[in-house]
Amino acid sequence: MPITKISALRCPIEHSPLQLVGGSWRCENGHSYDVAKQGYVNLLPVQNKRSKDPGDSKAMVQARREFLDQGYYQPLAQVLADTVFAQGEQAVLDAGCGEGYYLRYLVEQAEQNSTDLSMAALDISKWAVQAAAKRDKRMSWMVASNNSIPLDDNSVDTILCVFGFPVEAEFKRILKPGGRLIMVDPAGDHLKELKAIIYSEIKSKNETLPITASEFELISEQRETFPVSLTSNEAIKDLLTMTPHLYRSSAEGRERAEAMSFLQLTADVWVRVFTLSA
Repeated sequence: MPITKISALRCPIEHSPLQLVGGSWRCENGHSYDVAKQGYVNLLPVQNKRSKDPGDSKAMVQARREFLDQGYYQPLAQVLADTVFAQGEQAVLDAGCGEGYYLRYLVEQAEQNSTDLSMAALDISKWAVQAAAKRDKRMSWMVASNNSIPLDDNSVDTILCVFGFPVEAEFKRILKPGGRLIMVDPAGDHLKELKAIIYSEIKSKNETLPITASEFELISEQRETFPVSLTSNEAIKDLLTMTPHLYRSSAEGRERAEAMSFLQLTADVWVRVFTLSA
């Protein structure tokens, strides 16, 4: 099989290696983390949480799953897969995997192309990882934070960070020398039509690079822009629910969007590849 699980996990408390024993990951210092029935492991200790239920809510995860399953962002998923496959056999971490849409697409493409990948994914939202693990057992799923990634030093060839929050020190630690960081971030026109409906004023987006550490070199940058046609009220509500705009917009703006049954949108994103100096 071309797809295997990354197994170089480490204890989030002691940072010592974890071994899978039966249905639990255990370290030499006695810490044990059970594999949930859905197939993921929670490696986010209580003391590392900033809230009782961090990350995306159950409603946000469900809305994102319903929206992405319709294929609206498939062009982005394909560009991301092509970018990953520019390198051959590799170990890949999705750092902020959400409900797993982009990673599932990548794995399906890898199996069709017979590309060998070792895979792991993490998200700080238990609901997101739970939903992802239910649908795909081919990779290591972890509830964890980018602030403390439970993987060994120099254990990953490629990190994906799709609409996520990079932590440069941790990314540097787990990447192998010469490894890649592939980042996807909104560009200036992303969902501009939705913003015009829900906000009274649209602020211009600061187009600075998401990575500033000198050890990372930007080797490619492409802007992907494609249309998205939402033809149902349910799809519009799902989009609104799955994004931070739900909480940033006014009640009047949300009501206007939620009353619509058709919306033509622009998806506009940056896909950037950085390499870590050897």
